Amino acid sequence: MKFEHEISESYSYDAYIALIDRLLAENKTTGSNQSESLVAYTQLNRQRIKRLDKKAELSPELTQRLSELDGKQRWIVLTEAWCGDAAQIVPLLAKIADASEHIDLELILRDDNLNVMDAFLTNGGRSIPKLIALDEEDNVLFSWGPRPNEAQQILHDHKNNVDGKTMQDFPQNLHGWYAKDKTKSIQKEFVEMLRL
Repeated sequence: MKFEHEISESYSYDAYIALIDRLLAENKTTGSNQSESLVAYTQLNRQRIKRLDKKAELSPELTQRLSELDGKQRWIVLTEAWCGDAAQIVPLLAKIADASEHIDLELILRDDNLNVMDAFLTNGGRSIPKLIALDEEDNVLFSWGPRPNEAQQILHDHKNNVDGKTMQDFPQNLHGWYAKDKTKSIQKEFVEMLRL
């Protein structure tokens, strides 16, 4: 499939972080919904991003796989500053892209690029973050997201009240899982995807 979508604006990782910081200084977040809760989520997410920027390290397996890549890839990632999954994942995607001369990372805001988002829905929903990997001719190599398989199962269990789990408990349980997992699950999934 060819990627033939207009993008309103894209950001490098550093420019994306600068945008978040500028908006937070104005008590704002990305997107049109400027509710207090979304601004509060953005403040919390900024702390998560700082932690991952400092502590996340790529596994030897993923580093090896990145060294074996040939041909350029353009990674377009749909994200928003208020999204908790994005805060846990986008910093790692940036580290992966930084570790390979073959990967160029572009971050785009979901709400400003609904034409792109609507072409890459997850079970009919506009779930983010969403990565779209393209080759040099803008053919879609793969898409990934919004979260690793194990984290997606946590959402499923909460939505379906498995073992008494409720959606009210979901954010705490999900972010607790991310903290314990330390990006290992995402990295394993990328080792496999990059074999394609």
